[in-house]
Amino acid sequence: MIRIKRFIDFLPRSLRVERMIDGFVPVTSCNLRCHYCYVTQQGQFNNELPWFPHLDKIIGTAFSKKRLGGICYVNLCAAGETLLPPETTVIIRELLKAGHYVWVVTNGTITKRFDELLKLPKGWLKRLAFKMSFHYLELKRLNLLESYFNTIKRIRKAGCSFSVELTPCDEYIPHIKDIQKICMENAGAVCHVTVGRDTTKDRLPILTGLSKDEYIKMWSAFNSALFDYKISVFGEKQNGFCYAGDYTSTVNLGTGDLKQCYEGKWLQNIYQNIKEPIKWEPIGCNCPESHCYNAHAFLTLGAIPDLNQTTPTYADMRNRICADGAEWLTPKMKAFIGQKIEG
Repeated sequence: MIRIKRFIDFLPRSLRVERMIDGFVPVTSCNLRCHYCYVTQQGQFNNELPWFPHLDKIIGTAFSKKRLGGICYVNLCAAGETLLPPETTVIIRELLKAGHYVWVVTNGTITKRFDELLKLPKGWLKRLAFKMSFHYLELKRLNLLESYFNTIKRIRKAGCSFSVELTPCDEYIPHIKDIQKICMENAGAVCHVTVGRDTTKDRLPILTGLSKDEYIKMWSAFNSALFDYKISVFGEKQNGFCYAGDYTSTVNLGTGDLKQCYEGKWLQNIYQNIKEPIKWEPIGCNCPESHCYNAHAFLTLGAIPDLNQTTPTYADMRNRICADGAEWLTPKMKAFIGQKIEG
């Protein structure tokens, strides 16, 4: 039988993305008080930071390329601020040391963590990126706007990738032009816009008092590929065969519990029997979620292969081309997250 070569077969192994691991940092503490955040709504922002025992001894083995099948894209995100715990720096360092590509979701205000991370080897920094959540009103209230954008400039100078992302809320509407202007002046392009969801309701609807048409008209002003794609599939149940649990998965970095997806089946604890192979198992057509609200990551990376031809890439969700021709993603990062995961 003649085997037809796939796109991935022509890529060097150093550029192939094997899996996407969504790593949850179990932190609810935060130094900001954004009213649209459920951590603020539930009064969890002052919770104590968790303790991560012996991370430097287990992360590299638990997430080795051999165990995961190759080089992975690992996303790190907390319910609160991801970079508050000092252990997050250890996690990032060990994942980069293992050869993976790492994205960190952060509000960009924990300066001392960037001081630590930007001292890592330059070759590692090319595989490191920051999703800089832009909490405009809170940064303005705390007089942190200048510091926030200075951090972005440091990230870019160090050779890392970044993306600036705004969670649209109705209170931001009078400030849209100011938000666009400050991003153009300091990041070279207008920020991306996501789609906020109401976590207090079962079907996780859009978080807004506007009608859907009004909401789309308002936030389309940012010409964000991220917003355009998310809103196009938001609220739609996906019925195709999903490889979450194999191509993509979620893991609690505090406990080591690996799951297919946020509400998917528990697979195993990757910190126990640390050299034991991981038993991947796709979720198939049995997704318990009402809709794939993080489709911009999972589906753009290829979790449902039947959608690949009509789905943009994850690089499209994160990159911007600046007025001077520069881009938010480095060529190395752009090539890596511009792929679809293939089994």
